[in-house]
Amino acid sequence: MDKILDIIEIIAYEKGLQIDIVQNIVKDEILKLAKNNIDNDMNFVVDFDKKDKNIKLFYKLKVVDDDENISKEDSKKIIKLSEAKQQSGAVLVGDEILFEMDIDNLDFNRSTISNLLKDLENNIEKNIETQIFDNLKNSVDKIVNGMVVHIDQNSEDTIIELDSIRARLLRKNRIKGETFKIGQNISCILKKIYIDKKYGIQIELSRTTPKFLEELLKLEVPEISDGEVSIIKCSRIPGVRAKVAVQSNTPRVDAVGATVGVKGVRINAVSKKICGESIDAIEYSNVPEIFIANAISPAKITSVKIVGNEKAIISLHSDQKSKAIGKDGVNIRLASMLLGLELEINDIGLNPSLENLANFETSNQENKDTKDIKESGKQLLESLFKS
Repeated sequence: MDKILDIIEIIAYEKGLQIDIVQNIVKDEILKLAKNNIDNDMNFVVDFDKKDKNIKLFYKLKVVDDDENISKEDSKKIIKLSEAKQQSGAVLVGDEILFEMDIDNLDFNRSTISNLLKDLENNIEKNIETQIFDNLKNSVDKIVNGMVVHIDQNSEDTIIELDSIRARLLRKNRIKGETFKIGQNISCILKKIYIDKKYGIQIELSRTTPKFLEELLKLEVPEISDGEVSIIKCSRIPGVRAKVAVQSNTPRVDAVGATVGVKGVRINAVSKKICGESIDAIEYSNVPEIFIANAISPAKITSVKIVGNEKAIISLHSDQKSKAIGKDGVNIRLASMLLGLELEINDIGLNPSLENLANFETSNQENKDTKDIKESGKQLLESLFKS
């Protein structure tokens, strides 16, 4: 067991663990070995000699008064005061004395060493797994970057390597139509992490959650990462369109303008990372009616009636109805998800200003038709008298 500390340092370096973690694992293994090979009832202590860089084994006894009755079970854990003084000199009742043992008494045969190494390796792997788990669980709902190492031909799930561990991007969590290649680096949101008793750490990634879009915006928009602008709510139809409700936390910053950027440079940069998904940034309002009006944009509404906590009736003119619904119903679906309300559209007919314009155009056409008839009749009379 000479130079065991050197071996521990090498193991710790190779496995990326702290030295004291590996030392504790080795201590636990030696203690277990001592109890199994010597006596399970004895209090063993394992320590490292930093000077010689080796390991030492002790058994510990507690000092009791000479008059105390000692049971058979306790005889291996305590020592009477008079006997302790003969062994260690000046001691008091209640002190604990360590007696060194020859570690060779552990009978390190081939089978014992093999089992020791196997247990040691298993414990080190468990500690590595725990350390990885503790590090990654703090990254839930955060963006992680990894390399595609495998694509399952049956399920079409994508396996991505994050540092030293593999994660799974399920097909349902991938933007429709996007494909990956082996060796490609991609960004995802860490959606879920847990430990399976059979398969160890399991990590589920996603590129379709609203949280992924929010985190991308934080990376692209300094005002969001700095806290000057907050993302209040977000809804997505992945790869198609999204709505993001933003709010300024300082009067000098326009939340929507900061999010979109000059000539849309910021919002477009984010859009490119999610397969060209169109992103609408809208102003959040604490007034429900105003927020609903903003959410249904680009349609302009005339009034809103909120029914209970689950429904809102939106009144608008006929020319705004198609804008409110959007292509394939996308706009109203996104607004409904953003608001958490069922939206009902109440068509109140043509906009009065447009109706007046239509009447004006009709009147002009009638006047023109009357004038044309009069001119035609005049021409007929002139031709009659000329003949």
